[in-house]
Amino acid sequence: MTAFEQAQQDVQTLSRKPGNDVLLKLYALYKQGSQGDVTGARPGGFDFVGGAKYDAWAGLKGMSQDDAQREYVTLVETLKAHS
Repeated sequence: MTAFEQAQQDVQTLSRKPGNDVLLKLYALYKQGSQGDVTGARPGGFDFVGGAKYDAWAGLKGMSQDDAQREYVTLVETLKAHS
């Protein structure tokens, strides 16, 4: 199991749920680390959550999947240390 895969499991067992800004960062880093740059159209209308997720992921455009995975692991480790 890679550190990225382990971090994906660890984030599910945090004793405290992170705030929305941290959750968006985790989502964006996960998507960038697993799929690369954002694809598709931004959700519109009243899909505020979908739009926020899309924007967070789009903000990482150009970051390599390896860098995104490393940042994801580091963020999860920080969250574990503070939970």
